Amino acid sequence: MENPSLRIRCVAGLGNPGPEYTGTRHNIGFMVIDQLAAQLGLVWEKSTKWDAVTSKRGDLVLTKPMSFMNRSGYPLVAIAQFYKIAPSEILVVLDDLALPLGRIRIRASGGTGGHNGLDSVIMQFGSEEIPRLRIGIGAAPAAGSVDYVLGHFFEEERTLVKSAIERSVEAIKCAVDNGIVAAMNTFNKIEES
Repeated sequence: MENPSLRIRCVAGLGNPGPEYTGTRHNIGFMVIDQLAAQLGLVWEKSTKWDAVTSKRGDLVLTKPMSFMNRSGYPLVAIAQFYKIAPSEILVVLDDLALPLGRIRIRASGGTGGHNGLDSVIMQFGSEEIPRLRIGIGAAPAAGSVDYVLGHFFEEERTLVKSAIERSVEAIKCAVDNGIVAAMNTFNKIEES
């Protein structure tokens, strides 16, 4: 196993491209990384090298795959190869149905938890040793998880979502500055209290 305290050199927000998906539960990874880019004063650039938009600050690469959620791994592998970034140096930001709305959880590695975007990333890298920041979107109704994740947050959920996005940005900054273990120790404890 690679050292999980390695610093993060790439942050990848997962979501679906297109205006019809903007603000949906499944796109909370995009929302978080957009907020991070805005705080850092960065702008997104579309590259012809891969199906993603990227932004750089020093040797930190931010990216949003534009290949749709279930194919997120393809552009992410291309970006990692181009910039010589190891899987353990990539922090994937994604939604999670299993976490209560607004809760965040950071892990250095693990399975997919049934998330198609993370499944694509793990499959393409051939490794589960990929750090991830999961943001709870709450459990879907029994009869409609697809409609639920592709739906927009309800008005009464927006305060929790805004707070989760802000905490996620702080967790990412901690992981970039101090390593994934420090971010886990700091933010997972806060979430559990």
